[in-house]
Amino acid sequence: MICITGDLHGEISRFGHKNIRKLKKGDSLIVCGDFGCIWDGSAKERSVLKALGKKKYNVLFVDGCHENFDLLESYPVEEWNGGKTRVISGNLRQLMRGELFDIDGKKIFTFGGGQSEDKDFKKERNNWWETETPSEEEIEHAIDNLANIGNKVDYIVTHEPPATLKEFLQVDTKQKSEMGAYFDKLKDSCEYKKWFFGKCHINRSIPPKYQAVFDDVMVIE
Repeated sequence: MICITGDLHGEISRFGHKNIRKLKKGDSLIVCGDFGCIWDGSAKERSVLKALGKKKYNVLFVDGCHENFDLLESYPVEEWNGGKTRVISGNLRQLMRGELFDIDGKKIFTFGGGQSEDKDFKKERNNWWETETPSEEEIEHAIDNLANIGNKVDYIVTHEPPATLKEFLQVDTKQKSEMGAYFDKLKDSCEYKKWFFGKCHINRSIPPKYQAVFDDVMVIE
């Protein structure tokens, strides 16, 4: 069983959600970016990460805009279920950008990162990191990985939505990025059942294949 939820921003009370409580050993919870539990490196934070890693199910996340990338990138990289992950603690892992995973019999493509709409008011390497925005190399890596399997997956999990969906939802409409342009191409060039994203802080289905998820916890059927 796989559950999907949106931005945590370091708030772990959501782990009490009824759907998460149903997860068993070997099941997975995926967070669509802004995990936020890797931020200050404090003893309290390390204790939280250790506790999450001891869950009987996998706690998995793609990175968002609000992560401490210096800390996140200090964790070791390890292949897991077909793709590259950063091992945070036990069963807690980051699903890296442009990777493909076989999870519970589903082929899942992940691509974290994004753009902070308030970055002009933040201080670099203090509460904002330039590496939140995916590089050209990461996009090329994603393109190659998908091409190798015929551009067909079951699910796509990202933090940001395609740029055209931002226009539709009227969210961050002034932001333009290479990643947004890539996602617009991806939504038409890849075959998939559903695309989950967390950036917009809403729980909303956008036909035919898109799902904005925030504080809800959805079970992938």
